[in-house]
Amino acid sequence: MHAAYALREAGFETIMVNCNPETVSTDYDTSDRLYFEPLTAEDVIALVRREQEVGNVLGCIVQYGGQTPLKLSQALPAAGIPILGTSADAIDVAEDRERFQQLLQKLGLKQPDNGIARSTQEAEAIAERVGYPIVIRPSYVLGGRAMEIVFEKPQLQRYMREAVQVSGKNPVLIDRYLNDAIEVDVDCICDGTSVYVAGVMEHIEEAGIHSGDSACSLPPYSLSPSMITELKDETDALARAIGVVGLMNVQYAIKDGAVYVLEVNPRASRTVPFVAKATGVAIAKIGALVMAGQKLEKFALDDTAISRHVAVKEAVFPFARFPSVDTILGPEMKSTGEVMGLDHSFERAFAKAQLGAGVVLPTGGCVFLSVRDNDKPGLVALARRLTEMGFSILATRGTAVRIREAGLPVRVVNKVLEGRPHCVDAIRSGDIQMVINTSQGAQSTADSFDIRRNALTHGIPHYTTIAGARAAVHAIAALKAGTLEVAPLQSYFHGSY
Repeated sequence: MHAAYALREAGFETIMVNCNPETVSTDYDTSDRLYFEPLTAEDVIALVRREQEVGNVLGCIVQYGGQTPLKLSQALPAAGIPILGTSADAIDVAEDRERFQQLLQKLGLKQPDNGIARSTQEAEAIAERVGYPIVIRPSYVLGGRAMEIVFEKPQLQRYMREAVQVSGKNPVLIDRYLNDAIEVDVDCICDGTSVYVAGVMEHIEEAGIHSGDSACSLPPYSLSPSMITELKDETDALARAIGVVGLMNVQYAIKDGAVYVLEVNPRASRTVPFVAKATGVAIAKIGALVMAGQKLEKFALDDTAISRHVAVKEAVFPFARFPSVDTILGPEMKSTGEVMGLDHSFERAFAKAQLGAGVVLPTGGCVFLSVRDNDKPGLVALARRLTEMGFSILATRGTAVRIREAGLPVRVVNKVLEGRPHCVDAIRSGDIQMVINTSQGAQSTADSFDIRRNALTHGIPHYTTIAGARAAVHAIAALKAGTLEVAPLQSYFHGSY
C-alpha cells in the first residue's frame, strides 16, 4: 500500500495484483487498478501482457508480498518483463543455498555448519558431521512449515520418514542449531551503492523460535554498541555484495560473542511495518522510490541517531480457538498477528506489548515453575526476583531442588504423571497466577501439554522460554513501580512525550 501511494505521488500509474480479498490493499482507491488473480507466473504474465496493450509497463515490484511473489523473479524476466529493484540474479544469490554460501565465504562472514541432503543416509551423515542438535527443513517453504529441531538420530529418521518427501529436486536443508543464541533481525534499504540500516531488532526468545512468533525489541535491549555496529557493518557488506536495490532483511544469531548469518531475504520482511512505526521513517515508501530509480542521498536518512524510546513487538496467537494445538513455540510459525508497545524503557514497553496481546501480567500471587535441565541455571535469578516482589513459588520436584539449594522458599507439587493433586489441578483451582514451563524433547513436551493448555484455557499468562519469562518478570517489576502512561505515537518522534 505504501509503495503504491509513494509511486503515485512520484507520478507513476500503479497496479496492484493480490490473491487475498481480505486485505486493506484491495481497497479500490489504494492503486490505479486492482487485479484479483493468483500470484502464479502464468496469471501475472497474462495480465502484464494485457496492460502492455494500452501502455508501457515499466516493471514489476516483487519485493513487497513476502516469499510468494519473490518466486516470480525468475519467470518474469524470462518473459521479457522487467523487475524493478533487485535483479533476478541477485535474488537468486540470496535464495540459492550454494551460491549464498560462496558469497559468505568471499565476505568472510560466518554461518552455522550446514548441508543439503537428498536422502535419509545423506541427512544422517550431515547430522553426524555438524553435530546434534540440528535444525532441519524442506527447501522452498513458507512460515517455517515442517521445520523441526532434531536432538538425536531416531528423531531424524522419523522426520525423514514422515515429515517430507525428499528428492533431488526437493532436498532438505540441515543447519547446526545454536543453543541459547540471541537472534537478531536487521532491515535495510540499499540503492545499489549506499545502504541505510533502518532497524536492528533483538529477539526476546532465543534462536530456534520462528521470527514471526518471537517478541523483539528495537533498539536491542542487551547488545553492546560494538555488537550493534558489527551487525550494521555485516548488513551493509551483504546488501552491496548481493546488489540489492530496495529492501533487504537479514537474520543473525549471536553465540559466545560470534555473529552467524542465518538467512538473507532480498525483500521486505514482516518486520517492515513495525520498524516504520517504531522509528518514524517511512521505509516502505522510500524503498519503493529507490526501486523506481531514486537514490538514498535524496532522503537525508541518519542510521547513527540514538533512539530515546524502546519499541517491543509481540506476536498474537490464535491458540484459544484450536483446542488440540500445543502453545509451545518452535521453528514453525503459529502466530496470526502482532502488537507493539512503546515506552522509554524496555521493561515498560514489554509490559504494554503484553497488554496489547491480551496478556494481563499479575502483580502478586503464586508462580508455577517447571523447567528443563538446561534452563535451571538461569532459573534461580528469576525465582529470587519473584520472591523479592512478594510472589510465592510452586514447582515440580526437580525444579524445586534447584530453587531450594539457592536458599529460596518453594512449595513442591506433583507432575501430572505423579498423581493427584498435581500442578494442573492447582491451575484449574485458581491457585496459580503465572506459569513458566520449558521442555525439551518429544516426551517432555507431550508430558507438559496439559500445563500449557490449562493455563491458556484459564487465562493465566504462561511462558515457554526462559528468555520470555525473564522479560515478563522485568515487566512485572516495572508495573509494580508505577502506572503505564499512554501517549500518541507521534509524540515519541517529536520529543513532546
